[in-house]
Amino acid sequence: MSATMIFVNLPVKDLDASMAFWGELGYGFNAQFSDENCASMVISDTIVAMLLTEARYKDFTHKEIADATKTSEVLLCLSSESRAAVDALVDAAVAAGGTESRPAQDLGFMYGRAFDDLDGHTWEIMWMDPAAVQG
Repeated sequence: MSATMIFVNLPVKDLDASMAFWGELGYGFNAQFSDENCASMVISDTIVAMLLTEARYKDFTHKEIADATKTSEVLLCLSSESRAAVDALVDAAVAAGGTESRPAQDLGFMYGRAFDDLDGHTWEIMWMDPAAVQG
């Protein structure tokens, strides 16, 4: 059985700026599934964020597009391999134009920070001590 993939579709106001932002964080794009209206950002082998111009995003929904700078539409959480990696990614996001959306949460066995990207989508980055995870 193959792994289930997730494709997170996010509306963006400026596709080039969004690609530059995520590129600064070290993410790449799959050119096969990208064009002037969307960018296929590869997060992992099973996670892809489709950054869609608002016009392209509207092709997939009849609902109004949320203004993520004013309304929370989703919280996206990515795991990280260490506390230092959490800090490095969030610090890089802020340096690239994102904003830290809340103070760090340190529970000892779990550590996380969050940032809003250029369009206000909230990304939580978290590390959990593998010894604390029960299989």
